[in-house]
Amino acid sequence: MKILKKVAVWLLSLTAVLVVVVWLVYQLPSFGGVSEGARLERLRQSRQFHGTRFENTPPYVSLLSFMREMKAYMGDEVREPQFEVPVVRLPAEQLGRPVAPGMRAWWLGHASVLLEIDGVRILTDPVLSKRASPFQFVGPARLHPAPLAIGDLKNVDAVVISHDHFDHLDMDTIQALARGGTHFYVGLGIGAHLERWEVPAAQIHEMDWWDSAQLRGVAIHCTPARHYSGRKRMDNSTLWASWLVKGPDHSAYFSGDTGYAGHFKEVRERLGAPQLAMIKIGAYGDTWLDIHMNPESAIQAHRDLGADILLPVHWGTFNLAYHAWEEPVVRAVKEAQVKGVQIVTPRPGEKLELGTPFVNQAWYLKPAR
Repeated sequence: MKILKKVAVWLLSLTAVLVVVVWLVYQLPSFGGVSEGARLERLRQSRQFHGTRFENTPPYVSLLSFMREMKAYMGDEVREPQFEVPVVRLPAEQLGRPVAPGMRAWWLGHASVLLEIDGVRILTDPVLSKRASPFQFVGPARLHPAPLAIGDLKNVDAVVISHDHFDHLDMDTIQALARGGTHFYVGLGIGAHLERWEVPAAQIHEMDWWDSAQLRGVAIHCTPARHYSGRKRMDNSTLWASWLVKGPDHSAYFSGDTGYAGHFKEVRERLGAPQLAMIKIGAYGDTWLDIHMNPESAIQAHRDLGADILLPVHWGTFNLAYHAWEEPVVRAVKEAQVKGVQIVTPRPGEKLELGTPFVNQAWYLKPAR
């Protein structure tokens, strides 16, 4: 009995220590802030907020199965490139130049796109750190270098953030941009994270679905998505979103993370069809489709939007799912050909300019020896 009591005391002590350690870790700035006061009251006024959290309509029902997830995890797919990804490095002076008329985009990897539209420079979900993690010593590491270094960030007018997961909202990148005066357009509640990171309040613009803001003649529309949120746990404490950016002459849509649903058609009906659609195609699984659509659904989403050109994003940079590394883009290109969708597959850092022909290369396939 004495031994059992000693073991019980030891286990209780260990549990208490672990609880304290976890609590202390969660206090690190990288985990962000909490909505309080006026910010919390505004959250509660949102039509997407139900009880104590944001919810999809209809609600997301988890279909996760431990056995199915383990089977997928133990699959033999090659989940990292077996060759050096051909990254096109953006010269530091690129962001020192004035934004020329027209629209151009550089995919920087994952969901990060540098967009120049009608004189305004915008970044989507900028993550330029080595890891998509609250720590830079552990967590999913980049499968290729970023085409642009954090230290080279300057003259970026605006950032749009789709949600607060670590592969979409990176503290180090945000802080670097904030020091340069960048303005941040984010879903409800995400401003608490930015304030924790000492981003000036005047540079934070929290928006609900269908809210709009103006930036030097370019309209930034917060539009729906179907996902979830939380930096410490899946508590849906912040609002996920997609974004439509519309200038006098050009327009672009950014899906963020989302399952396939009717919001793509609704965006087109309310705001018109964009010229460029940056839509997620990667990080999906059979049990995730309600919040992480697959490549075929991405092609359908593009068609629902009525967009001219599809730039696939959210693939090829972090190992976050169970499918093969190149599978999302291979499936997306195949489906686009079947459905007559104009898809572009630039290398990370390669420029896409609307009005200029773009020649696709299957750079994501293993080079022949």
